[in-house]
Amino acid sequence: MTELSDRDAELVSAHEQERPARRLTGTLRLGVWIVGGLLSAYSLVVVFRPVEALEHRLTFLAVALPLVFLCYRSGISSALRRVRGAAPPEQPSEEARRDVVDRPGVGDWLLAAAALAVLVYPLLDIDAFRDRGSGAALTGLDIAAGLVLTVLLLEAVRRTVGWSLTIICLIFLAYAYFGAYLPIGWTIGHRGFDLAQIVSQLYTGTEGFFGVPMQVAASYIILFTIYGAVLDYSGASKFFIDLSFAAFRKSRAAPGRTVTTAGFLLGTVSGSGVATTVSLGSVAWPVLRRAGYPKEAAGGILASGGIGAILSPPTLGAAAFIIAEYLKVGYLEVLIYATIPTILYYLGLFLAIEIDSRRFGTHAVAVDAPKAGRLLLRFGYHFSSLILIIVLMALDRSAFQSVVIATAIAFALSFLDPEHRMGPKRTAQALAKGTLEVLPVTAVCAAAGIIVGVITQTGLGLNLSAIIVDVAAGNLILTTFMSGVAVMLLGLAVPVTASFIIAAVIIAPALTTLGVTSAEAYMFVFYYAVLSEVSPPTALSAVAAAAITGGNTYKTMMMTWRYTLPAFLVPFAFVLTPNGQALLGQGPIGTVLLMSAVSAVAVAALAMATGGVTGWPERLLATVAAVLLLFLEPVPIVAGLAVLAVAAAVHLIRRRRVPA
Repeated sequence: MTELSDRDAELVSAHEQERPARRLTGTLRLGVWIVGGLLSAYSLVVVFRPVEALEHRLTFLAVALPLVFLCYRSGISSALRRVRGAAPPEQPSEEARRDVVDRPGVGDWLLAAAALAVLVYPLLDIDAFRDRGSGAALTGLDIAAGLVLTVLLLEAVRRTVGWSLTIICLIFLAYAYFGAYLPIGWTIGHRGFDLAQIVSQLYTGTEGFFGVPMQVAASYIILFTIYGAVLDYSGASKFFIDLSFAAFRKSRAAPGRTVTTAGFLLGTVSGSGVATTVSLGSVAWPVLRRAGYPKEAAGGILASGGIGAILSPPTLGAAAFIIAEYLKVGYLEVLIYATIPTILYYLGLFLAIEIDSRRFGTHAVAVDAPKAGRLLLRFGYHFSSLILIIVLMALDRSAFQSVVIATAIAFALSFLDPEHRMGPKRTAQALAKGTLEVLPVTAVCAAAGIIVGVITQTGLGLNLSAIIVDVAAGNLILTTFMSGVAVMLLGLAVPVTASFIIAAVIIAPALTTLGVTSAEAYMFVFYYAVLSEVSPPTALSAVAAAAITGGNTYKTMMMTWRYTLPAFLVPFAFVLTPNGQALLGQGPIGTVLLMSAVSAVAVAALAMATGGVTGWPERLLATVAAVLLLFLEPVPIVAGLAVLAVAAAVHLIRRRRVPA
């Protein structure tokens, strides 16, 4: 994303689930940036010179975890003051505050040293370490190191994303240890495991800390954050925003469409809905205000545009990379799954903006920006690396190699712009930024290994999915509804990546048990995990947008929910209906095109139902039509089209009766 001002950075910190990092200064800042840059360089090199899986993940975490303790505050002092009811200390000058408050303490250095020690220890003789784990012959030192790493990861998660995920991990650890004490007859009961068995599961192989989530963090995510950082430093973010403002100039809906398009383009640089909302809002809110948008509607557009950034190819969010690993398919396949739902999302968003532009009486705004044609001729090369990623993956290059090559191309093309050319300093900053931005996700993915490891060891996933199916009486519609609610509730407490991982191993099996394909189940979970960022009562992206516009927070949430409604309903279509797989690009091309067209009409009906420019009879009819169309079966489709035609006829008749 673009470089944020101090105020915008504070907004991101306040409303994102990830905690704010320290603002390090002086020699320490330089040292951290050097280590971060070296980790990014290592991650780029191993793409072409692979390292054995466990060794690579251990090495990556051995660098990343100590950085977490140096870059993120413990928050203990502030918590103690709140408990004691003491007044906050007198505020020093800005420079003194940053120098004192943001300097790691002795405890932080000790935690960083301990993290380095317990992760380097297995690397001293990794073959023997792996053999001890597989043969259940752990030494006392192995067990002690594993327990220390567990505590360190829990503390790292607490620092980066808060208490919610930390508590969830502790509950799973307690479940693994005390499972034998659960009442006889409980479905989730098990024989219980001692510390050595738990440590062996989590620490010595690729089922726990160093499982699939950690693999994704140490490969996909770090590479794409490096790519995003290079794009940012090469001027792509500025170009995307300028192009969006230049492309829509003259219509009353142009300001809203501009913001949405800019959010989509910025999604290639930022993997965060809240960060995209804030960085976009600081530029776009003055334009939306001048166009006549109310504060709440403007906030809804900003938040829905921001969340679209992590729903859309070619980068998507971190959870999409995990889908590729779980399904054992190429990342290009996941991009294909997401293409049609993304088109439907933005179709619904553009239609809602068009309707609201008439409803609110907005007007075009003159923006001081170069013409779109001139921008494309001068800076259109920024699109080349994005296109290259898709082309290379289509030519059977791995996603890792594709993004590294695209990063190299973006780096080389930066020299076409003297203002943003990637000299040694900017290159080093981009590499360091790639690592520093992935630290919270790395902590989350490593800690999520606790949950995945315990579920695998105890068989809890199958037991809970069976409970969900039993409660729903084996009904697919009810099971899907319960699954969507469960994923959203989970997403209110933990970050998107963590909520997806937990739901993927617990909730997705409930869907596959009832005949849903793994691809459909994982994509359903993915969308609802992401949509938790715009779901009341928290709706982090909407809260951040309201902070920018000054609008009512609850009304901004509801406007965001209305704009994103198609994204909530379309996933039900590809889970509940046989033809739903066509929305994931699966099946004959004729079926894919037909079902996509029907779904587009359903999205238009939803826009009509929620637009606020029609009467309640038309809204009710349009809602029924949308639901029928999304069944994607011949009879419901015909019925839905008929009901939609009636809704349109009723609207036309009512308009003629109303005086101008």
